[in-house]
Amino acid sequence: MKELVYETQGTCAKAIRVLLNDNNVIEEVRFFGGCNGNTNGICSLIKGMKAEDVINRLQGIQCGNKGTSCPDQLSKALKQMTSGAIN
Repeated sequence: MKELVYETQGTCAKAIRVLLNDNNVIEEVRFFGGCNGNTNGICSLIKGMKAEDVINRLQGIQCGNKGTSCPDQLSKALKQMTSGAIN
């Protein structure tokens, strides 16, 4: 099992906690801050998905003119976890 608490940049959420199993399948995600309904919805939808699939769907999504979003920041956290840098 891999765990990461990722400090977000440029979003209302301040951090994201992610748990991946040994097959890079999402076991749990929790946002700290952000729009509660939206972030809870994201967490519910992606539970059980492969990290790679979530990255492909969420990367590049923008919130207003921020240049990023909570989903985009989650994709960055997942990329960091699946690159082998986090155990």
